[in-house]
Amino acid sequence: MMNLKKGIQVQVISGKDKGKTGEILEINRKLGKIKIKSINMIKRHTKPTKENKGGIISKESFIHHSNVKNLDLKKKEKNTKGKK
Repeated sequence: MMNLKKGIQVQVISGKDKGKTGEILEINRKLGKIKIKSINMIKRHTKPTKENKGGIISKESFIHHSNVKNLDLKKKEKNTKGKK
């Protein structure tokens, strides 16, 4: 898995959200998947409980790390080239 950390900006390079960018919210290194803010949204039907009302909730789902490109890496490279 490439240098992916929580909070880094990435761009989706394949799938239904191709071309979109977002921030990494969560990483599952065992499965090699990441969760990105407002990317790969799914609808979840939940039953009402004492704590929450229930209904249809939209939330992010995991996407494989090979389907994303690190954008923060390019910014660091440009900054280092300018200093030399």
